[in-house]
Amino acid sequence: MKDVALLAGVSVSTVSHVLNGTRRVDPTTRERVLRAVDSLGYRPNMMARSLRRKGAPLLGLVVPDATNPYFAEVARAVEDRCYELGLSMMMASSSGQPDRERRAVEAMTSHRVGGMIIVGLGFPEEQARVLSGLEIPVVMVDRKIQGLPVDSVQSDNVGGGYLAARCLLDLGHRRIGCICGPRGLGPSEDRLRGFEMALAEEGVPLDPSLVAWGDFTCPAGYELALEMLKDQSLTGIFAMNDLMALGALRAARDLGLSVPADLSVVGFDGISIGRFFVPPLTTVAQPIEEMGAAAVDLVVARMGSGCFEPVTRVINCSLVERSSSAEARPR
Repeated sequence: MKDVALLAGVSVSTVSHVLNGTRRVDPTTRERVLRAVDSLGYRPNMMARSLRRKGAPLLGLVVPDATNPYFAEVARAVEDRCYELGLSMMMASSSGQPDRERRAVEAMTSHRVGGMIIVGLGFPEEQARVLSGLEIPVVMVDRKIQGLPVDSVQSDNVGGGYLAARCLLDLGHRRIGCICGPRGLGPSEDRLRGFEMALAEEGVPLDPSLVAWGDFTCPAGYELALEMLKDQSLTGIFAMNDLMALGALRAARDLGLSVPADLSVVGFDGISIGRFFVPPLTTVAQPIEEMGAAAVDLVVARMGSGCFEPVTRVINCSLVERSSSAEARPR
């Protein structure tokens, strides 16, 4: 804090007031302090602060499904960043149920967590009711709820959907199925929008019969792919998460199709086990480690000051090409 004060040309007490929100500071001075904070890479020592207050530094994390590898990897990224900053983490799974999420949030607030990270769920109205009354900083990961003034960190889902379609188009595929996540869910709609953008660039119309809505599980990917593959002209499938892509791989195998000779499959998420699928899965990888670290950093920043407008961080995805995709050829 002394270094920040020196660089900003203010007193240490002024730096403290800016970071803790304990007194109004002139906006020009406050901006100068925050620039110094960014320039020096300063982060409040939450461990020392908590010890002075006789409490353990603790962040809460709520995920929809702890058994889903994607959410498990996000949790690991959050935990790793907490460890680096001397914070502890309390985690709960809502199992995709609004009531369980509410109870998890209540339990965490009763344990006096200093901030909370909520990983994407599909019931925004219930979430808004639960989270709007909290007096601690909250960061959403993989979702943004309109009208809820909290920070969010998400991958570029539109760009990711574009990358998936572009991969298949560049391999010569023109009849491409899209197995989506739940209808109306932000990431599902955004990934479909990016997918359509790439098709439109090539003058390839989106066939509504080749768009199916699932629930991000292996069984959904399996059943929807079985139905979709009745179309003998179909040569490629984009599944909006790696678990549904795994279901599509199994469906192709059960139908006697070879991947990628008869069918190319592209997933989304970039979970680490994708390279062990048979064949190894081509996928659009979300920046999981970066998203988890960014969420923790935003919570810590809020705990330090809490006096700035909600922030939305959108981080680019990347295409990981493996053996489940190849040049198109008639089945």
